[in-house]
Amino acid sequence: MKIESVDTFLTYSYCLVRIRTDTGITGWGQSAFWAYPDASERIINQFKEYLIGKDPLQIERHWYCLFRQKPFRGNALSSAVSAVDIALWDIAGRHFQTPAYQLLGGRQREKVRLHYLMSGATVDELVASARVALKEGFTAVKLDPLPPGYQQWRHARLIEEAVKRVSAVRETVGLDVDVGVEIHRKLVPSDAITLARFLEPLRPFFYEDPILHESMDSHAQVAEKVNLPLAIGERHNTIHEFRDLLARNAVHYVRPDVGLAGGITHCKKIATVAEAYHAGVICHNFLSPLLTAASVQLNVAIPNCTLLEYTTADEMPPRSEMLVKGLKREGGYIIAPEGPGLGVEVNEAFLKKHP
Repeated sequence: MKIESVDTFLTYSYCLVRIRTDTGITGWGQSAFWAYPDASERIINQFKEYLIGKDPLQIERHWYCLFRQKPFRGNALSSAVSAVDIALWDIAGRHFQTPAYQLLGGRQREKVRLHYLMSGATVDELVASARVALKEGFTAVKLDPLPPGYQQWRHARLIEEAVKRVSAVRETVGLDVDVGVEIHRKLVPSDAITLARFLEPLRPFFYEDPILHESMDSHAQVAEKVNLPLAIGERHNTIHEFRDLLARNAVHYVRPDVGLAGGITHCKKIATVAEAYHAGVICHNFLSPLLTAASVQLNVAIPNCTLLEYTTADEMPPRSEMLVKGLKREGGYIIAPEGPGLGVEVNEAFLKKHP
């Protein structure tokens, strides 16, 4: 079996890759490089010269060749490698007529627990979103507690308003639903430390991305003074970055994205490094049905899967049109699919309808 063609598609807000083999098997992958998807597309098109004619089952070998063949690194490259890697796992599963997770060591769980990504600019809107999550059966939710225009607020007011929002959500969902708090890298270490102390009585499940992602030492500084579990990693893309965070005791839940951090191949390794530090995995999700499917394959196979980010918008048009048939969700869980590869089929009409 040889790779016959590699095609890219910029559709909706996504960059997809389709890899076809001379045996008629097709695999799909996707980049999670949300800022400049066309940059990833250009890199994937450069990969064609290497990929065409190769055995698609040599996934690990291709990963290293694509990642190391040029003296550059960064998110555009890693997300391009991710898209190709996911497509190759899709092909491998279809070739052996089994889900990708069986090739990763087998199923460790029947379903993947989700945390519902809440929305809302006001306290009332967040409470309404929390009620939707409860009605849908989710057992974990996540919110950003910083209100619009927070940059102009004084320190004391900012802390008070952020705590008010988390308090309202906690009161709405009670103690039997986990609440994650995501700061989206908006604070400096001193403010992040102060806010965490005021949030402690509300018992957040995790405190995500409190500061900008560049400095490992700054993350360690925050972790040393915060008594909440830290979740970090959606902007990181190699095992080396995650190792450095873990070695500094700066993270308790790693958050790789299969569409950015090297695909299924590399995220499996990130999960293993995290396992060595007794850290859980809460995969970041670029929130497309295809990347959700790839994330589920990974999370079914790893021992330290904790949660997977999710929004029900993936179940409604236009996003839902991306797949011929979506994954099966039961309450706050996605059921492990039984189909080969990623377990889903891409609807190619979606690519034309949503350029």
